[in-house]
Amino acid sequence: MPDFRSAQGLWQGRDSRALASVEAMREHRDAFVEFYRGRIAALQSVTPHRGYEVLSSWGRTGLLQRVITQNTDGLHEQAGHPGVIPLHGTIRRLHCESCHAVYPEQRYLEGDIVCACGGFIRPSVVLFGEWLDEGAIAAAEQAAREAELFIVLGSSLVVSPANELPRLAHSHGARLVIVNGEPTPLDGLADLVIHGRKIGEVLQQAADKLGSSNREGKET
Repeated sequence: MPDFRSAQGLWQGRDSRALASVEAMREHRDAFVEFYRGRIAALQSVTPHRGYEVLSSWGRTGLLQRVITQNTDGLHEQAGHPGVIPLHGTIRRLHCESCHAVYPEQRYLEGDIVCACGGFIRPSVVLFGEWLDEGAIAAAEQAAREAELFIVLGSSLVVSPANELPRLAHSHGARLVIVNGEPTPLDGLADLVIHGRKIGEVLQQAADKLGSSNREGKET
């Protein structure tokens, strides 16, 4: 799936606030629904790549405590990571604006956007013009404060409040690693910066190295 803000991102050449905003949902509903229907349809053929599987395996063994994600595609959850904090919600679940009844994503694919109560069914994402969930923010900040190692994977680090979490972790003594296709505003703060490589490849290399270290430790 493409990201949002890189040279090849989803927002390139498009006004994001016109596509994914409270105003669009209320004033331009057909365009809003079509945009999210397209995103949900695109996800039907997408599966988590090896990087997600590495993170999930680290999560199951306790090596990786939490995954704080700005992604709304639900791939971390699909990969089975036990500790995901989705700051911006998910498009893999829908809910009614009026009664908050929960619906599966297939409702948008079928064009059924009206709740049993008559309300509008929308994706459970945080739109432009909405506040992030306070519980998710609090959990993310707590995880950042407790981290020994904070790894940024594929984020431009320009969206608040998520872009403050690496700085928070660093201020509490965490090592900071940034893996991104392009430079970020926090590269100068990081202990290690990796540009121009695919995240899955970097994580697989790290997993292979950790596996070798574990085997050597058992042998000795």
